[in-house]
Amino acid sequence: MGRHAPYLREMGLVQWRHVSPVRVEPAGSSGVEVTAKAACSQEAANALSALADDAAACERCDLCRTRNQTVFGVGSPRARWLFVGEAPGAEEDKQGMPFVGRAGALLSAMLFSIGLSREDVYIANVLKCRPPNNRDPLGREVRECSPFLHQQISWVQPEIIVAMGRFAAQALLETDQSLGQLRGHSHKYKINELPLVVTYHPAYLLRSPSAKGKSWEDLPLAQSIVD
Repeated sequence: MGRHAPYLREMGLVQWRHVSPVRVEPAGSSGVEVTAKAACSQEAANALSALADDAAACERCDLCRTRNQTVFGVGSPRARWLFVGEAPGAEEDKQGMPFVGRAGALLSAMLFSIGLSREDVYIANVLKCRPPNNRDPLGREVRECSPFLHQQISWVQPEIIVAMGRFAAQALLETDQSLGQLRGHSHKYKINELPLVVTYHPAYLLRSPSAKGKSWEDLPLAQSIVD
């Protein structure tokens, strides 16, 4: 378990045995198919890079005046899993990367517990700029920034979306239902009917350790859909 052990122990996963996923190339796959997949992945990477540049130049809301930099997204451009959080925090605003610090370490441990790493998934936020003092996102900010997230999802083409926290879940599902009402079920992302599972935000889990067990219930649910 290494450096993940303390986080896994906190989540009650001490007995969980990590098994690295084995990728098997389908029978009869040809070099042409592999090349085509690589080309599609590169196309997605290029499109996401251009979209990140657009986000960096965005002035659609007042957050552009207080940010140090935008925090667009990170990970595999053709990941099977896409994790969506709320908005960058102070450290993310400094580093330009989503989910760093303690919340990022916990997210990495959560991924590790189901046989994944950050390199296997794509991670983004609803907002690409940090709200001042880490306040909740405003409705206008979510509306103006959501098109970037929708385009990210469109290019990555994941098999499942995991919405972390109330704001991410409500934005993606276009609902005002509470997190408690949305957890424990498989939903459909409104735009292209991708399966979506709702769980707690890692930052919330750090503040409320008792909820970590509930978060663990959500991960196997998502995994059962993908597998």
